[in-house]
Amino acid sequence: MLDKMTNRLDFHGTALILRAERQRAIASNIANADTPGYVARDFKFSDALSEATATRSAGADAASGSTISGVTRQVLSGVVGTAGATDPRHIPVPVTRSGGSALDARGTLGYAVQTQPSLDDNSVDMNRERAAFADNAVRYEATLRFINGNAKTMLSAIQGQ
Repeated sequence: MLDKMTNRLDFHGTALILRAERQRAIASNIANADTPGYVARDFKFSDALSEATATRSAGADAASGSTISGVTRQVLSGVVGTAGATDPRHIPVPVTRSGGSALDARGTLGYAVQTQPSLDDNSVDMNRERAAFADNAVRYEATLRFINGNAKTMLSAIQGQ
């Protein structure tokens, strides 16, 4: 009985974690807009969410990860953010832990297709990134509102109102 009430919260919680991870990837693209040779990164939210929810509902172990990879694995395993350094002189980035889920091969953090050629081989299109950032922020807020509404509904049911 309790699992039926919390399934929607689990779904929205997973969606919220994935939205946050996508926002982080888009923010990284915007921050590196002037970096020569930088290739924009992103992932398909719908693929990542379907993988993460299917993995959770099947009760698959995120540690084994035989069928999942990329962002979905990070979310399911609770590791959110990229802490890898490409040069030994880079400052290590702390890895944050969360109680989320993960992404699969379809939801892998991939490379964005370059729409405008540039002399420095940077594939970040600022107009596209700004639009994606705003769209993702609105959807993140909507997910928060769904979670808040579900919690209020459960609280009123418990109180008998």
